[in-house]
Amino acid sequence: MEIRNGLHRVEAPLGERFVALYLLDGPEGGLLFDSGLTESVTGTLLPYLDSIGYDLSRLRWAINSHCDFDHTGGNAALLSAAPHVHLMAGTLDVPLAEDLDVLIEERYGEFRDSDGFDDPPETTAYIRSSARVAPIAQGLDGGEEFDLGDRVVRVLHTPGHSDGHLALWDETNSALLIGDATLGETVPTADGKPAFPPTYRDTDPYLTSIETFRQLQADLLLTAHYPVYEGDAVEQFLTVSADYTNRLDLEITAALTAASGSRTTLEIIHDIAPAVGEWSDSAAEYLIFPVTGNLERMVDRGTVVVGERDGIRTWRRA
Repeated sequence: MEIRNGLHRVEAPLGERFVALYLLDGPEGGLLFDSGLTESVTGTLLPYLDSIGYDLSRLRWAINSHCDFDHTGGNAALLSAAPHVHLMAGTLDVPLAEDLDVLIEERYGEFRDSDGFDDPPETTAYIRSSARVAPIAQGLDGGEEFDLGDRVVRVLHTPGHSDGHLALWDETNSALLIGDATLGETVPTADGKPAFPPTYRDTDPYLTSIETFRQLQADLLLTAHYPVYEGDAVEQFLTVSADYTNRLDLEITAALTAASGSRTTLEIIHDIAPAVGEWSDSAAEYLIFPVTGNLERMVDRGTVVVGERDGIRTWRRA
């Protein structure tokens, strides 16, 4: 649907959730933000564009907010339908955005050896079957601008969820498109129930990105997996997201204080999960992303020490 002049939100199914793609269009052409999965393009985006009479030759650029498969997995299908489109992603995310094997190994498999956590085989199989990536034509570092003719859209580098994460600022519409740069206190299903934890990875950059968003004072906040936030709801979502990092800090500290010795990351997660969200046990283990980020920050501050037990990383109070 068109939610502001020349700004369209297209929601595509993603299992029990959805992924929102965005078309920003003006007299000089269009820019697509994220491509979802293959089916997101073929089953949702292209039919939507056809329904509004949109000529694909007008689409000039496509930008992936970040490297995750549900944001890049429609790239090959998009280029098949519109080969002329200039495909871009954050420079630091490019190697993962254009190669599923690298993405699965380096991002989703990050904790396999160090912490004994990995995606279930069926999840990896789903990623491979639903996503078709493509070579990225250009890396972006933030600060780039795209002239749509009636307005200029600016690229922001907003790390935290991923190193190369990007957001877009459409000042004319006072609209901030942030992908997964800010993740509240739970990632929801399509009907609003908790699906799994907010999977930010690097805590301080995540908070810096939230502060960047605050400074813009947007009237419209557009994410990939959440409802549309408008007016006062924009600041509320940003505040809840930042506050959640503090909530994790408190629970992690309490768990380590109560422990008789060192704890693995998964042990800490099992200790604190009931206090920080309402997820299934398997979904709660995805706390490994934000919990690791918070623990690494505690190590940097000298309040936590890293160790090892049977080849698995452990943590204890300094």
